[in-house]
Amino acid sequence: MEKIKVVLADDHMVVRSGIKNLLENEGEVTVIGEASNGEEALEVVQEVKPDLLIIDIRMPVMNGLEATKKLNSLDQGIKALILSMHDDEDYILQSIESGASGYLLKDTSKEEFMKAIRTIHQGGQYFSGDISQVLVKSYLNNQGTKTPKTVLSSNQYDITKREKQILKMISDGISNKEIADQLGKSIRTIETHRFNIMKKLKVNNVVELLKKLEDEPGLKQHIESL
Repeated sequence: MEKIKVVLADDHMVVRSGIKNLLENEGEVTVIGEASNGEEALEVVQEVKPDLLIIDIRMPVMNGLEATKKLNSLDQGIKALILSMHDDEDYILQSIESGASGYLLKDTSKEEFMKAIRTIHQGGQYFSGDISQVLVKSYLNNQGTKTPKTVLSSNQYDITKREKQILKMISDGISNKEIADQLGKSIRTIETHRFNIMKKLKVNNVVELLKKLEDEPGLKQHIESL
């Protein structure tokens, strides 16, 4: 039986090594390439032509969502499976908008991991039970509209609903820990949102972020319209 060829992209070498061992021990998968960021992942994918790219979201240079979107634009038939520690609704919905064929949390079981890979390799999509509940909730909230309102914002920066909420809290001087406590999320999740916000607004720190809000009244008004 021909093995499923996979490229792994995660900025932590130990994580990649663990995933590689887990998958190759099953005998159905062979890891033919690795990458530590999204840009590198695209280069490796184009070089080795895998069946599947398994990619994390938060990575330097280019994150997993951007890489997945670019991968789909290449139209080479290579699928992407997002493997992330984040169960935040925005990330899940953005992964679908980027063209991912599946989304799994990093604490998923080996059995479910393999099931997801097989399903995607056979042309399907796979989202774990908890993730599926988020998708159903979003669908019902939007009454079946094509594009979830939490994913695409009407503003020019494409700030999601969650990012808009966090941006407002940052502008109010609330710390990452306090934001995490108030929203019931991990500090790492809030830091990831903060990183994405700054990237979208093209700023490097909070000082520049607050200045941008002051310089652009339309942006400030947008986040205060919660």
